[in-house]
Amino acid sequence: MVVEPHISGRRIMSKNLLKWLYPGMQVKRWVSTSLFGVCIVALGAYFSAYPHPFVSTFGVVIVLCGILLTVLGIGKLTISLITIFLPKREQDLVNILYQKRFLERGPKIVAIGGGHGLSNLLLALKEYTSNITAIVTVADSGGSSGRLREQFDIVAPGDIRNCLVALADAPGIMGDLFQYRFPEKSELKGHNFGNLFLTALYVVGHSDFRQAVELASKVLAIRGKVVPSTVANVHLVARYRDGKITEGEARIPRKGVPIDRVFLNPPDAPPTEEAIDAIREADVIILGPGSLYTSVLPNLVIQGIPQAMESSSAFKIYVCNVMTQEGETETYTASEHVKALINHTNRNIIDGVVVNSSEIQDKATLERYRQENSIPVKADSDEIRSMGYKVFAEDIVSIKDYVRHDSHKLTQVLIAAIERNRVIKR
Repeated sequence: MVVEPHISGRRIMSKNLLKWLYPGMQVKRWVSTSLFGVCIVALGAYFSAYPHPFVSTFGVVIVLCGILLTVLGIGKLTISLITIFLPKREQDLVNILYQKRFLERGPKIVAIGGGHGLSNLLLALKEYTSNITAIVTVADSGGSSGRLREQFDIVAPGDIRNCLVALADAPGIMGDLFQYRFPEKSELKGHNFGNLFLTALYVVGHSDFRQAVELASKVLAIRGKVVPSTVANVHLVARYRDGKITEGEARIPRKGVPIDRVFLNPPDAPPTEEAIDAIREADVIILGPGSLYTSVLPNLVIQGIPQAMESSSAFKIYVCNVMTQEGETETYTASEHVKALINHTNRNIIDGVVVNSSEIQDKATLERYRQENSIPVKADSDEIRSMGYKVFAEDIVSIKDYVRHDSHKLTQVLIAAIERNRVIKR
């Protein structure tokens, strides 16, 4: 006997409809409550039509009771259905509403850089707006990223991974998983799971790194976007003041000679369309924090990015480092950081600079940094102002084994600067 497809489909549909009436579904009770409320409303309407005042008043009261029952049933039914699809049930409903109603009304912010500085900033910034695009350098050549680049001809995934984890809304275990580093005794020693995951997506996705990042973004349910500044397999090159040249991001700070300029090999590596579009549409563009020559500038020496920034109407802020860096910015003041930015790009690359104004009191920590030829960056604010830029000098330091930007303090300074200079209000 042959069963017609449309008959079979009807039977399946009927079975699925009946499942709503199964015990424990928490649907029947609220559907019944709503239907009972409708019946009560109808009964009340009948009595309210009576000419006798007492009976008609009684009918109105019944109508009101019926309406309350109907609303209660519909409301409870809606909540019951919503909580089925939420991983953490009712508590996530508040987070979803917060993100949709509050964070999505925030300004469009583009953060450009790499390293731990950028990911730490994103971690705090995502609580202010979900309209974030992180434009990340892919020129890293050391550690796990360097090994994967050599074996799979892939751009460096490490900084991308850090930014994805920082913006993740997925449960904490997912972030821990992406940051997990395999132990030294294993054959995968030194590799992060997140780097391997991105590499696997790149390989099965026919060498499309942008698609790999998009898929990883969905897995981690990130707020905002993470985009590579380029998908060309570039290497960072430094020319020093003695005229010598070194290629490879990991090798550049080891030279011991002041850097004159950095550039990419190949020099004509194109920017990603997503990066250019984000810059054009941005309300605010933030450069840094992070290593000046190996995290921030590798993005800005890509042809098309500084030009897009110059023509952008966004408010552009550079977050200056709090400590100098051996092999990169030894003895640099804040204004010298700014001059290096300008020398590699143009004068209109920024509108303002965030500098640390607090004195670091921890002498033991400072001594440890001095042994590595690193000292606090002098905030020569007047020099920066004389160059035509605004200065936001605040206490933005956190000292926990390392001296670094306090992401929450820094975000508060940035928010104040954004709202003061662009009057962005929710």
